[in-house]
Amino acid sequence: MNRTAEKYRDYVITSFVKCIQPVVIESARGAVVTDISGRDYIDCFAGISVVNAGHNHPAVVAAAREQMEKLIHCCSYVYYSQPTADLAEKMAQITPGRLKKSFFANGGAEAIEGALKLAKLYTGKHEVIALQGSFHGRTLGALSVTGNSGRKKRGGPYAPGVAFAQAPYSYRAPNVTAADWARAFEDLIRFSTSGDVAAFIAEPVMGEGGIIIPPPQYFSEIKKVLDRHNILFIADEVQSGFGRTGKMFAIEHYGVEPDILVTAKGIADGFPLAAFTTRDEIAAAFQPGDHLSTFGGNPVCCAAALANIGVIEQDNLCDKSRQSGEYIVGKLKALQNQFPLIGDVRGLGLMIGIELVTGDNRKPAAAQAETIRETCLKKGVLAGVGGVYGNVVRLQPPLVISKEQIDVAMKALTESFEELSSRSKAAD
Repeated sequence: MNRTAEKYRDYVITSFVKCIQPVVIESARGAVVTDISGRDYIDCFAGISVVNAGHNHPAVVAAAREQMEKLIHCCSYVYYSQPTADLAEKMAQITPGRLKKSFFANGGAEAIEGALKLAKLYTGKHEVIALQGSFHGRTLGALSVTGNSGRKKRGGPYAPGVAFAQAPYSYRAPNVTAADWARAFEDLIRFSTSGDVAAFIAEPVMGEGGIIIPPPQYFSEIKKVLDRHNILFIADEVQSGFGRTGKMFAIEHYGVEPDILVTAKGIADGFPLAAFTTRDEIAAAFQPGDHLSTFGGNPVCCAAALANIGVIEQDNLCDKSRQSGEYIVGKLKALQNQFPLIGDVRGLGLMIGIELVTGDNRKPAAAQAETIRETCLKKGVLAGVGGVYGNVVRLQPPLVISKEQIDVAMKALTESFEELSSRSKAAD
């Protein structure tokens, strides 16, 4: 008998999660994971939007294996490492506009913290504006700019000097325009800060917040305000980067060039790596002793990232993500017409949210969202749940997912809604 779950209970700290999904994963390939009993699951969550090129992509595995046989670690900020240099060059080529220099870290929260530090050093200012309902990580600085109160009820006090603008949550503020958000943002600077604001940090698509997609003109209008006040724009693309939304980076949908772009998750197809990328003059604000990371820019992770980006480009995974996303959203819109529980369906590429509500007042249906996830799991489909109210079913599969796999997943999702609806009617 496999004792993995028992060992987790006895030796792994897990009290910070409500539960771990009852699956012991032994292997994975593409958009499928396999448990210890040999059962396959279609992965529609990708390890929280990580394995964009698919689990264990042969090219990524081969690149990492080749690098491991030569060099695993040297500390890439003490000695030169070729994979680190090559990846930095590639990041300069694929990131928007004038972004050129990268710092490599181990995970998203660390990269967010570094980006915030750099923005303050460059501007000489100390305050930050973030969005209500946002999520930027679980370290102290990242939590300080996180606007999801559910993620930061305990563990404070957090860093001061952060103001929160209302999130562009169109489903719950349907008549507010991008110009309205910009005017409110200007008021926030005037009335809720000292005016000494270094940066505005935002996710181009809010992941943990419930796949909230700002209106098309939102960031261009906000950027006008930022430029008037000499405030840097930090785009948090930890979840939305590397083809996830149908473009290499989600901010490209908005035609806006950020001053600092933060990436992680999908950068190396499962290897622990993150980065923030910026312009030359901003990067130069770091002076000796200001920053470092022992494992940041690890040669194996950088080699994997280079191979991963190569796969995304060569296999046109951005286009595939867009096409697959449109296909899934079309099917979900049809489900929305069938089940009143589905209040909203929204997505960019393969970053898709299904918001569940009850009643005419759009009361969040968090328990029902968890039920849908649990039922899908039983039917062999892995999905996520998120949102500031915990009522959004999240679909973020590997970008390589096939149409046939999507159809199987949609069938399981449809059956899950049908079963939940039948139970609700029986209870009434």
